[in-house]
Amino acid sequence: MASGYPGNLTIDPDFDSGLDNAVRALSSVFVDMKFYVLFSFLFGYSFTLQMESASRAGVAFSSRMLRRIGGLFAIGALHTVFLYGGDILTTYAVVCLVLFLLRNVRDRTAIWIAVSLYAVVLLSMISSFLVVDSSAFLPSEAEALANGERATQAMLGGWESNIEHNVAGLPFLVLQAVSLQGPTALALFLLGMVAGRRGWLGRVSGSGPVLRRIQQIGFPVGLLGSLVYTAGGGNGNTLAVAASVATAPLLSAAYVATLLRIMHSPRTAAVRAALAPAGRTALTNYLTQSVVGLMVFTGIGLGLAGTFSPLALIGFVLVVYAGQLAASALWLRQFRYGPVEWALRWLTNARRPALVAPPRHRRATKVTSPALADPNNAATHEAELR
Repeated sequence: MASGYPGNLTIDPDFDSGLDNAVRALSSVFVDMKFYVLFSFLFGYSFTLQMESASRAGVAFSSRMLRRIGGLFAIGALHTVFLYGGDILTTYAVVCLVLFLLRNVRDRTAIWIAVSLYAVVLLSMISSFLVVDSSAFLPSEAEALANGERATQAMLGGWESNIEHNVAGLPFLVLQAVSLQGPTALALFLLGMVAGRRGWLGRVSGSGPVLRRIQQIGFPVGLLGSLVYTAGGGNGNTLAVAASVATAPLLSAAYVATLLRIMHSPRTAAVRAALAPAGRTALTNYLTQSVVGLMVFTGIGLGLAGTFSPLALIGFVLVVYAGQLAASALWLRQFRYGPVEWALRWLTNARRPALVAPPRHRRATKVTSPALADPNNAATHEAELR
């Protein structure tokens, strides 16, 4: 949201120094194309929690989930048009319909479907690199720079300009969803559903050998793929993207294993306490980041698009996220859910849930907040909220 150049697969010529490129390279190696894997896996895991919640309430899961999917799609559509053209919620909603249809398949079948989908995506990317001349449909460097400048100027306009900019990107968003994000998301949804059925995250202690083994395999293989992705030119090179797609799950798993070990260690329990509230209000925070970006970078707000160097942008991101951690913790001292989570829960359950937390729950949240991130306490916490 800070610049129109990256979306056009090029860099802003005003920020092309050695430091700028080094920061971009670090982001490419450690961050870019990595975390959608984690988000998709957790979405599939949470799908099983929705099933369990419906069963406990004694209501039909189908109608509940279909309302939730419709709500996610509506939120995503509004997000795409008015805030940020790179929305993921609409893709997740459509792919979740397929997951809904596959919800009763056996675990082994789900795993085979997931692996097959991922393999098809990788093979199609590799074959397209070998067979298709990308220069036939990708703009030249000069054209990409001109497109980046036009996109940045569009962001600096008002509501009409920004909405037109977002809507103009819909064809590319759909193409990306069909060719890459949709199939890989479904694969990870299915793996997350299997993990949820088996309660894998609920049995994590932080000290088991499995997490260390994931780190030992995931970091070297995942970082090697990231280096290939970065050296190959990132998203501008199909083969480089394929290398990232192939290895990003391993690096993401290593990240998760590391974070779980940190959160379950008594010496670093403060990390869990700091992150848990933001996790419970994840959808609100996702949309809030877009609102902040809109107000800072576009002409609707401060109009700072194209003025942040890569290093300044990373600093800005850290400040925004730190503010969200604090705001989430303060919000949940008074309320049961984030505002968007509350609205989506209302739609899902077809009845308005209580928003304000009772005094007893407020005290418990303040005192025992580290436990709220522990999946073992999820059912107990859900009962308390009811």
